[in-house]
Amino acid sequence: MFPEVEVYRYVTEQTFDAYLYQLVEGKQKFISQIMTSKSPVRSAEDVDEVALSFAEVKMLATGDERFKEKMDLDMQVAKLKVLKQSYLSEHYDLEDRILKHYPKEIKDYEERIAGYGNDVKIASQHKPQGENKFCPMTLNGVTYKEKADAGGMLLAICKENPLSQPIQIGSYRGFQMEVFYDTFNTCYCLNICGMRKYKVELGADALGNLTRIENEIAKLPARLEAAKTRKEETIAQLETAKEEVKKPFAFENELKEKTERLNALNIELNLNEKDNAVIDDGQEQDGEQPEKKCMDRER
Repeated sequence: MFPEVEVYRYVTEQTFDAYLYQLVEGKQKFISQIMTSKSPVRSAEDVDEVALSFAEVKMLATGDERFKEKMDLDMQVAKLKVLKQSYLSEHYDLEDRILKHYPKEIKDYEERIAGYGNDVKIASQHKPQGENKFCPMTLNGVTYKEKADAGGMLLAICKENPLSQPIQIGSYRGFQMEVFYDTFNTCYCLNICGMRKYKVELGADALGNLTRIENEIAKLPARLEAAKTRKEETIAQLETAKEEVKKPFAFENELKEKTERLNALNIELNLNEKDNAVIDDGQEQDGEQPEKKCMDRER
C-alpha cells in the first residue's frame, strides 16, 4: 500500500533524549565488541544495569553543561579502558611467547638441524652406485643387491608383520628401517631411522616402494635448509617481541587525565554519592523517642 516510508528522528534539547540515545550507544558498543575481527575478538565485558540517579535527573532538567561533559567523558573513558585491556592482553601474550614459546621453538629447530645434518652426512656417505642407482639393502639379515629382489622381499616382510607396532627389518644407505601397519590410513609404512625418523607410505609396487624410499632420503638437504631458515625467523620474531613488550600503553596519559576530570565532575555534581531515600518513619526530627504513657487501670 505504501511503497515508500520516511522515518524521522526528533531529538529535543535538555530532555531525556540524550540519556536514551546513550543507552542505545552502550548496546551498540557491546554488540560491536563481539561482531568484529579486531581485538578484543568475540569478547565483551559485563554490562551493569544503567539507571539515572536523582542528581543526574536534576542535571538533565536544569541543562547543566557539566553533565553533558560527564556523559562524553563516560564514553571516552570506557573506550580507552577497552583499548588498555586489549593492550594488556597482547602484552601478557608477548611475555608468554618471550619466556616460553620462542625459546622452545628455537630449541626444537636446533635439534632438527642437528638431526638433519647428521642424516644428510650419512646419506652422502652411502650414495647409490651402478647403472640402477641402487645401494645393497639388508632385510632380515640378508643383503640384496638387485632392486627387484629387495623390493619383492620388502613386500613379503610387510605381509608377515600386520602389526601397528614398528618392527626393525633391516638397513639401507646407512639407515635402519622399521615397518608397521598404519591402521588409520590402512596401509603399510616404513620408517627410515637416523637421528630422526622419516615415514614412507608403501604401496603394492615393489620397485615403486624403493623409489619412494629414495625420494624421502633426497628430501633431507631441503629439510635441513628449511629448519635453519625457520630458526632464523623465530630468533627475529623473539627480538621483535622483546622490543614490542617495552612499549607502554599509547593512551595512558589521556586515560589518566580524563579519568581524573571525570572523578572531579562526579564530585562537583555529587554523583559519587548514592541518593538517600527519605523515609518517614514517624519519628521526631530530634531523634528522641516519644514517651510511653502508662495508664493505671482499676480492676
